[in-house]
Amino acid sequence: MEASRRTALYVCSVLFILTATNLEVSSKLIHIPSLVRHGTEGDPLLLSAEIHFSLDEAEIQGTWSHTKPSGTRITLVTFTNTTAITDMMYRNHLLFKQHNVSLLILKLNQDNEGDYHLSLNIKFHNRKGRVIKEERTIHVTVDVPVSTPLIEKSPSYPLVEDKANVTWTCSVERGTRVVFQWLRDAAVLTPSKRYHFSQDNSTLVISPVTKEDKGTYRCVASNAVTPGRNSSGVELNVYYGPYNLEVNSGQGLRTGEVFTINPGELVFFECRADSNPPNSYVWIKSHNKTEVISEGPRLEVQLYRLAQAEEYLCRAFNNVTQKQDETQFTLVVASLGTGKEKHTQNEGSMSPLAAIIVCSLFIIGCMLLVFLRRTCHPKRVIMSIYNKPFSEQKRPHRSGHEDATEDFGIYEFVSVAGKMESTQASCRSLARLELGQDMHTTIYDVIRHVPESPSQSLLT
Repeated sequence: MEASRRTALYVCSVLFILTATNLEVSSKLIHIPSLVRHGTEGDPLLLSAEIHFSLDEAEIQGTWSHTKPSGTRITLVTFTNTTAITDMMYRNHLLFKQHNVSLLILKLNQDNEGDYHLSLNIKFHNRKGRVIKEERTIHVTVDVPVSTPLIEKSPSYPLVEDKANVTWTCSVERGTRVVFQWLRDAAVLTPSKRYHFSQDNSTLVISPVTKEDKGTYRCVASNAVTPGRNSSGVELNVYYGPYNLEVNSGQGLRTGEVFTINPGELVFFECRADSNPPNSYVWIKSHNKTEVISEGPRLEVQLYRLAQAEEYLCRAFNNVTQKQDETQFTLVVASLGTGKEKHTQNEGSMSPLAAIIVCSLFIIGCMLLVFLRRTCHPKRVIMSIYNKPFSEQKRPHRSGHEDATEDFGIYEFVSVAGKMESTQASCRSLARLELGQDMHTTIYDVIRHVPESPSQSLLT
């Protein structure tokens, strides 16, 4: 019993090794580069095979057969090392390659679609009694190239958002197994709650249309033998709005919905909203009652009274969608000054013009101070009073009797507290300039006296 079990295991092992060896050898004997081939109608197609052994080393026998999509199977070629017999019905359509057992279809048509089966028996000369069987199957499709697709839109007129649907249809004059794809402004469209596609993607229904659906639509058609071909673009025009209504102004100071202006300043307001077609605008003034003051997107306002506040309202209306929107703001009159631009920026900063003015005034003040100090010096004032050159005041001291005829007159001694150490400067104009200071003056009257001659004294 034990011996019989060992014998069975030995036989199974040998069979397994032989089978694995045959599979390994078989996988190396023949190779098919592609098991699926896409052919173009009217073009040739080569069903290539590669044998990895020499035909001189073995004896081969094989067939090429064709199984149509309907299930009908036909033997096309029967061959050996030296001979090849082609079915009489396909002699003008097929060419068998003897050296590598490949099959060439000369001109494809729709009847050539299906599975092509290669069956090959190989018997090597050095392996007597042993035959290796090889089988491969190639799937062949035959397609017609795709023509440029055409796109249609229904309805053709512009649509109102949330109220209408649109149907897109894409078609081609030529082409088999066509795959369709839809684009809007180069973005690929996929199924969603509002986007519905037919089974072959040739039809797209948008229900309902919205503002986001406007744009340029294209259809892309392709198949196995034709890369994607684009249709011409078709615009989808959607009526929508108004959306995002707002009021803006380039003047005044804005804080939220409040605009502040100077008295008498002319201010322009612009009212804008996203809409198709463009909106009609109405300006309303709310002061005890509703008052329409202007039409159109632009409003001009000029107020004079301080602390005056007015309520204004802009209303936008789309005549096609029958939708409207409105926004309200307040206009306040206050004295912002000529430098109101500083309020919109940094209130603590000084404008460049103000800095230049301050620096200029400072420089002018310094120059005036220097000028007054030099022109009102006490000695220069005395010179101007008596019309004497300044140089004459510094002549060398004489005895006083050489020429004293010009030294007679009224002298004034001026003492200014804290002004200078030498207070021997005097003039009434200087006293007037420094009227606010503590001053002490003394007036001397020098009288001319002519001595009598001896003769006169005697006569007297």
